[in-house]
Amino acid sequence: MGWWPPAAWRRWGVVVVVVAALMAVSATAAVEEELGGRERGVVAAAAQGRWPRHRHAYAAMMYMGTPRDYEFYVAVRVMMRSLARIGADADRVLIASADVPADWVRAMREEDGMRVVLVENMKNPYESNLGGINKRFKLTLNKLYAWTLVDYERVVMIDSDNIFLQKTDELFQCGQFCAVFINPCYFHTGLFVLQPSMDVFKGMLHDLEIGRANSDGADQGFLVGCYPDLLDRPMFHPPENGSKLNGTYRLPLGYQMDASYYYLKLHWHVPCGPNSVITFPSAPWFKPWYWWSWPILPLGLSWHKQRWDDLGYAAEMPVILMEILMYAVIITITRLAKPGMTKLCYNRRPEKQNAMVQGLIKMSAIVAMLIAYAIPFFIIPRTVHPFMGWSMYLFGALALGVLVSNAFLLPLLAVLTPWLAIIGMFFVMAFPWYHGGIVRVLAIFGYAFCSAPFLWASLVRVMDSLQTMLEREPFFPRLGEPAQETEFSKLF
Repeated sequence: MGWWPPAAWRRWGVVVVVVAALMAVSATAAVEEELGGRERGVVAAAAQGRWPRHRHAYAAMMYMGTPRDYEFYVAVRVMMRSLARIGADADRVLIASADVPADWVRAMREEDGMRVVLVENMKNPYESNLGGINKRFKLTLNKLYAWTLVDYERVVMIDSDNIFLQKTDELFQCGQFCAVFINPCYFHTGLFVLQPSMDVFKGMLHDLEIGRANSDGADQGFLVGCYPDLLDRPMFHPPENGSKLNGTYRLPLGYQMDASYYYLKLHWHVPCGPNSVITFPSAPWFKPWYWWSWPILPLGLSWHKQRWDDLGYAAEMPVILMEILMYAVIITITRLAKPGMTKLCYNRRPEKQNAMVQGLIKMSAIVAMLIAYAIPFFIIPRTVHPFMGWSMYLFGALALGVLVSNAFLLPLLAVLTPWLAIIGMFFVMAFPWYHGGIVRVLAIFGYAFCSAPFLWASLVRVMDSLQTMLEREPFFPRLGEPAQETEFSKLF
């Protein structure tokens, strides 16, 4: 690949700088608009007074010690604010471990109107049964503290990855313990109803001491052992007179709709009970707050819409602006650099390089291409809006792809073929008019099948270019050796 004429370099660099400036101005305007309208999205701090303020409560928990602490902090705030937005007539309580940062606690109390109850982490006697990635569940037994909230008649305990589609206050009419079976044999503890009781709490502590059977080493396995006959209990139907039931009940599936049900038909139709709450129990790296979860999993936009309405994205905007500037500088410097810049590491010795060195050079070029597509993914804040995340990923991959193309003198189109394929896949997945999930999956596989020959051809083109360059311009000069001009280098 040859260098552009100097005039073309300047024009190309000016275009890149102008585009980057426009992106930065747009992002800054978005921040100002968001901060100016923050009063619309922020729930007023709770009025001064003693807790509780209602007879019932929605409760969640938070603990520290995982790589995803900040993500769950944002998720809890979005979920609790969404409850206030849909008009839930109940307190919103967070059971937080004592090591949760003080500024997070202050924000949730003063800005979100939550009651924050600080607790010591409950020792998990089943920790040795948790293997690998499941180690992150070792503190989920903190959920048992929900039974100590005896100021309330009923508590709905919820995980932070729930999306509430409508008001669910009728759950407070359920009995002493109620949960949903999204698994044929075991109920799910992402949402359950309980009647607080210190006697029940002390009994659970005793069960922990004696080592009650626990199928998964976490809260769900323990509670399944505490309520082994729930599968045989009647289905919960809220009494029309508003009275509370006694006993244990199964909750309709509509209170814990596994997101995987949605993807079969790309719409909700759970016949047993109201379609009220979406949960994401599987695929931990596709939780709805991750920017890459959409359009891979279309429901990601539902969560981000709630965050946009309730919290906004001001916390991530400085990082986004810095990345825009960094990528713009990389592209500009790369394209405006003098032609001799990329030749400084080349050797004009007449002897041929051995096969091992040539293989290492080829491998370095391929690894550099892979890194160019990987680095932007990992440095984008995980909880930004998908539109921001994908825009920054594509811009970053473009910048680093241009850098790799120039560093190894590769054809730009061949290096950016995967970039074009990603854009095409993005639109195939985001297409909103599929008749069902099966059709969507078939369309994605069809696009991947059609793209494969182009990706293979680009790889072959890259390898051919590297081989041609190695035959004419060996690498790695000896220190202090004077450069020897060749006919090939004069082309540049």
